[in-house]
Amino acid sequence: MKQRVGILSLGCPRNLVDSESIVGALSLKGHRVVDMDKAQVAIINTCAFIEEAKQESIDAIFDLVALKKEGKLKRIIVYGCLAQRYKDLLRKELPEVDAFIGKVSLDQETIRFPITPGHFAYLKICEGCINNCSYCVIPAIKGRFTSLDERSILNKVKLFNKEKISELNIIGQDITGYGLDLQGKTDLVDIVRKISKNSGNIAWIRLLYLNPERVTDELLKLIAGDPKICKYIDLPVQHISSRILKLMNRKIIKAGIIKLIEKARKVVPQVALRTSVIVGMPSETDKEFKQLLKFIKEVKFERLGAFIYSREEGTPAYSFKGQIPKDVKLERFNQVMSLQQEISQEVNSKFLGRSLEVLIDESQNHQYIGRSQYDAPEVDGMVYVNSKNSLKSGDFVKVNITDTLEYDLVGDAE
Repeated sequence: MKQRVGILSLGCPRNLVDSESIVGALSLKGHRVVDMDKAQVAIINTCAFIEEAKQESIDAIFDLVALKKEGKLKRIIVYGCLAQRYKDLLRKELPEVDAFIGKVSLDQETIRFPITPGHFAYLKICEGCINNCSYCVIPAIKGRFTSLDERSILNKVKLFNKEKISELNIIGQDITGYGLDLQGKTDLVDIVRKISKNSGNIAWIRLLYLNPERVTDELLKLIAGDPKICKYIDLPVQHISSRILKLMNRKIIKAGIIKLIEKARKVVPQVALRTSVIVGMPSETDKEFKQLLKFIKEVKFERLGAFIYSREEGTPAYSFKGQIPKDVKLERFNQVMSLQQEISQEVNSKFLGRSLEVLIDESQNHQYIGRSQYDAPEVDGMVYVNSKNSLKSGDFVKVNITDTLEYDLVGDAE
């Protein structure tokens, strides 16, 4: 019997790709994908990376259970990381849920039901992680690292080109590991070259989640030299104290990180560097935290996100001594974000009076919101665009920047 299916996708873009595959397969079988308030069957794709993500997933499941009890839903299916990690416990605690399905296999076929706006898409080229950071539960959830084969990747690229998307974001837990399981060596540069060559009218290609350990000179030169590849390097360093980095089981420590940042800015002029850091790692001292603040202040990352260390069972760090109190972790997080706010304002001020190419994301009554190549969708800043001409999502327009905000820019279409 064909059903009306609603989907709720939580967590990262990698989850969103899985959700697109899930509903794509269902739509091929004749089921109709609808808004949740019209659905008979609810599918929720969950996240369980950190405590906040787990709580968000659980709260969302309870909301769906309430709808089922009211008779508005017939079935609830829980997918993803939370189901993979806590399936047995969830079955006991949530008998109203009809099925728990863990990890979604890396989709070999070109089945996709777009959940993102029509003008950009995510292409997941690998699944799982090879880094085994001591704080991270992903290897336990996702299993062994798997790369999608070249043929499947290029078939997907051709499909995206037919869909006339403007921006393609290449993702994975760590795309620098691409190919290690296929031929025993990383092959990211080669597959990105082929993606670019076969991308047709797709104007922007963005590389997300690059482990600093495997960012090579060849990769930096590719980013610099290919006009389609956004001059945006997503480089999660996590910390700068060598002791903390070793505790995290990160393979590149302070000297290597600083050298790589200097090289990236030299090889890729006007590059936007995005990073993420973790505060409150067990045994992190005030001195080590201040070292992190000093590093952030000196490097001035164009984009930065911070995470509060989440103590996750099943990780080596769970049993580390010196767990930091919640209030101390929160205070450190606030200090990092306050500092980055100042840095972001300073970085943005350099765009005043300049002309930028902007991809339009939203349009309302001649007021438009877009992004430059220096901003990834949904995580970075925006450009507010005034235009006398009508624009639509997916359009590229030259914008003269007339004002700068803490994280965003304002400008007039030329």
